Formats: sequence, structure tokens, C-alpha cells
Amino acid sequence: MKKFILLLFSLFLYFNVSSQNDNLSAEKRISSRIDSTYNNEIVLIQEFTVNVSLDSVWNAYTTKKGWESAFVAIAEIDFKVGGSIKTSYSKNDKIGDSTTIVNHIVNYVPKKILTLQPEISANFPEFMKKESQGFYNVIYFKEISKNETRVESYGIGYKNTPKYLSLMKFFIKGNEHSYLNLINYLENGVKVKY
Repeated sequence: MKKFILLLFSLFLYFNVSSQNDNLSAEKRISSRIDSTYNNEIVLIQEFTVNVSLDSVWNAYTTKKGWESAFVAIAEIDFKVGGSIKTSYSKNDKIGDSTTIVNHIVNYVPKKILTLQPEISANFPEFMKKESQGFYNVIYFKEISKNETRVESYGIGYKNTPKYLSLMKFFIKGNEHSYLNLINYLENGVKVKY
């Protein structure tokens, strides 16, 4: 009986530690850091690897189906230089209303780089509105192998001030959540639900 209880206890410990490691691995899928070495500005750097082809990742970033499957409830995509990606997190909203998030497509090299510039709406903090022309998100896509792609996102133009540093905590948490949704969609076919 003692051996049986000891075996059960050992199995309990093994599965507990194993599941914690699985959760830790999931949390470690995305690397986020703030680089503050640039002339009073900070760069939000976020990187992750997805176990799918480069084509799959590129399509998720550049199509209505990709955005609505991985990131948001509704999307309108005009994918061209000078075009835009307009999104909302609620199915009940309409593209163009006050809840719409607009990212302008500054430039891109297919399956290599995408540069977005956010349109700062009334929903953003006042201190950001004055400096909004300098905000960009530069996203690099790198094929590691046929079924593995590295994504590197650089949020640039933020000032190295306490307000921005505090805001980065919000951006990191939100972006990591979005990137995990993307990974889950691409690797497991699970569409985001809003």
C-alpha cells in the first residue's frame, strides 16, 4: 500500500511539474523587450517562431481572412503601399466608426518586411497624439525552414519617458496575447473569438 501511495504521489508530482513546464513553454513563445539605446527613444521588440510556412504567416498578416482568424473580429484590408488595415475587436462594430483601428501600409517587400503606421484615434492617450507621426511597426518575416517562420516586430517612435514606459507594459501584454492567438490559429487551426 505504501508503494502504491508513493507511486501515486510521484505521478502527481511528475504531471504537475510537467504541466507547469508546458505552460511556461507557451508563455516563452514570444520574446518581448524594450531597447532604450536610441536618442531618447525606445523600441519595443517582440519576436516569435511559428511552426508553419512563411506563406501561411504572410497570408495571416496581409488578408482579411488572416486578420479575422488570428487577430480581430472584423477587418477590412486594402493591401498595397499607401493602403490600410482597418480592424475592430467587436463583431457589433462597423469599420469606420470610432472603434476602428487603422494601420496604414507604408511599404512592404513580399514575405520579407511590412511597415505599418498607426492612425492615432481619440481613444489613445493625449500625450501620444502630439507625436503620432513618428510611430511605426516594422515587421520582418524570416523563413527558418519549410515549416518554420520567425517574426520580428519593432515598434518605433516611442519616447523614453515614464508615460511611454508605462504604456509599453500594456502594449507588450496586448501584443503577446495577439501573437499567441496568431500562433494558435496557424499551428492548430483555432480561430480567435471576440
